[in-house]
Amino acid sequence: MAKPSIPKGTRDFAPLEMVRRNYIFDTIKDVFRLYGFQQIETPAMENLSTLMGKYGEEEGDKLLFKILNSGDFLSGVEQSELQERNPLKLTSKISEKGLRYDLTVPFARFVVMNRDKISFPFKRYQIRVNRDLKNTVRARVNNRKFCQMVLIVKFFNNRGAARGFVCQDAAAEA
Repeated sequence: MAKPSIPKGTRDFAPLEMVRRNYIFDTIKDVFRLYGFQQIETPAMENLSTLMGKYGEEEGDKLLFKILNSGDFLSGVEQSELQERNPLKLTSKISEKGLRYDLTVPFARFVVMNRDKISFPFKRYQIRVNRDLKNTVRARVNNRKFCQMVLIVKFFNNRGAARGFVCQDAAAEA
């Protein structure tokens, strides 16, 4: 029988460690709220169309965990495509979702989808675990707590029409 283990790059946190970590993150949240930042939440999983190409096509896309489509994920793949062994071509057919690499791209998607529901300047913070593949040769998982605060301001042209957004970002890893 195999000994129980967890993937490389991940870890468990015992109760005492969680008490200490929660104290630190609760303090950070209190400071964010004190300065008017609001907490939002974005899914750990995003559409690959949202994520791909946003972190640098050469290296960044290799760091993304891609999630196989539910059910028979090979149903839309021809035998000849499998024999080609072209990972980029296969990925687009067997995977439509991936785990976010950081909080920036999901936040940009959030702003675009909710621009009529949020008021500007918009101050937000988010504290989440992110996962990526830092060393693709060994497939080492990097599982880290990421804390990000962002101030985003809408700017207008001389006729008062919204032209775009300016973003000020600060982030830390723990």
